[in-house]
Amino acid sequence: MTARYGFNGWPTSTADESGNGHHLRILSFGGGRLRLVEHGPGTALAFPGKCTDPVCPHVVLQSTTSADLNPGSRNLAYGADVLLPPGQTSTGQNVLQKGYSRTSSQYKLQIDGAAGHPSCVLVDQFRPTIRIARSRISTADGRWHRIRCQRAADRLEIYVDGVPYGGTSVPATLSVSNNRPLSIGAKGPYRDNDQFNGVLDNVWVRIG
Repeated sequence: MTARYGFNGWPTSTADESGNGHHLRILSFGGGRLRLVEHGPGTALAFPGKCTDPVCPHVVLQSTTSADLNPGSRNLAYGADVLLPPGQTSTGQNVLQKGYSRTSSQYKLQIDGAAGHPSCVLVDQFRPTIRIARSRISTADGRWHRIRCQRAADRLEIYVDGVPYGGTSVPATLSVSNNRPLSIGAKGPYRDNDQFNGVLDNVWVRIG
């Protein structure tokens, strides 16, 4: 495992349980806060709820920049346990991402639209075509779901609770490499950040 976050306990930063040192900082805007909630034998992190005010509370967890979180063209898998109520959906909510589609390269897990269908995204560092594997089912039903994105050679697939629900072809040469941090729960702490409005647990990245 390249990085793993179980969110058990409440430090000022969130430890990387993989042992690889990709610890997370908590960054906020507009009074954004995280809450610990019970999940199984441990705890999970609840992010700020849906907000339509001019200034909304935002919060994100971000790693320090690290080259080990860049997969290049190697196989890649990443995912999280997600709980999102149906009334908390929006046009775009980011669960996990590294990089940006327009300015670098990217891998991302998001839950978009009023129906709350998750999707996995890859963007090559040289050709900025957005490749998306979108789930046929919604995960915005107020229950826990385990979502996994998996890139193997020329295929990107999305799994929900262990079942494949969507996929797309990608170039075998597609490469993700950038100097951006790993971000969890949003793009960043600023206003237009695609804030996640649910609860996350067991976030992970595996390269190779």
